[in-house]
Amino acid sequence: MIGIDLNTVEDEEEGGPSAEPPRGTVCLELWHACAGPVGPLPRKGSAVVYLPEGHLEHTREAVAAVPPHVFCRVVDVNLQADPATDEVYAQVSLLVDNEEAKRRMRQGESEEACDGDGEDTGAAKRRARMPHMFCKTLTASDTSTHGGFSVPRRAAEDCFPPLDYNLQRPSQELVAKDLHGTEWRFRHIYRGQPRRHLLTTGWSAFVNKKKLVSGDAVLFLRGEDGVLQLGVRRAAQLKNVSPFPALFNQDSSLRSLGNVAHAVAMKSIFHIYYNPRYFADCFHNRLNCLY
Repeated sequence: MIGIDLNTVEDEEEGGPSAEPPRGTVCLELWHACAGPVGPLPRKGSAVVYLPEGHLEHTREAVAAVPPHVFCRVVDVNLQADPATDEVYAQVSLLVDNEEAKRRMRQGESEEACDGDGEDTGAAKRRARMPHMFCKTLTASDTSTHGGFSVPRRAAEDCFPPLDYNLQRPSQELVAKDLHGTEWRFRHIYRGQPRRHLLTTGWSAFVNKKKLVSGDAVLFLRGEDGVLQLGVRRAAQLKNVSPFPALFNQDSSLRSLGNVAHAVAMKSIFHIYYNPRYFADCFHNRLNCLY
């Protein structure tokens, strides 16, 4: 999920320790793969302009005393995945910094707009090292309770550990971590006429747990460390589920524009949440990078 959901704004000073934002532990490459094509995220330390009118377009609350342009510095960018839906999103932490941001803007330091992942330039180098990855749109057979997951041979040989094709029924156990670090175990076999790669035992449990349907996509990625990871990219948002269910279940004050007004007055940190798949255009219209 990426695109600032400007309905979801959190003030750093509200609440106790439980209000602390979750720390990003999601694999960078897997996060981007699940997000799909997205625009650049602001870099940590960069200056941005937050436009509150974008927030007002997504909420019915009364207008708070917030200026039309809020100059901020990006304190942190955490890549996250919602535990209920596996949708990816980014939490951008902003510190109101009017004087410094204005000074930088006057100096014309707007050449380096945004980095692609909210991190330093080393992240771009990591992205340049394309991991072993494949993405497959699920068929009706892939999501059947009595079926398995059919893997194209080239994808299986590139991403999975090698099978011994000299055996009558080559097979192995695969262990893959999802976006939350949960390990999933699958039986990988090579059989049939013509022979094909299949994930059998363990696959139905994964499909049921993730509520996957035909048309959704599954991604497998093997990084340089050899760890196999997997994620999902849904064809459509789950019915009756908010794009940010875990966040919207928190106290409603997290969605209040009043928190932004408070942060502006106190020059404190507030957080915005960006869903790349549902609110990408909104995000880049509402949070403009200066440098």
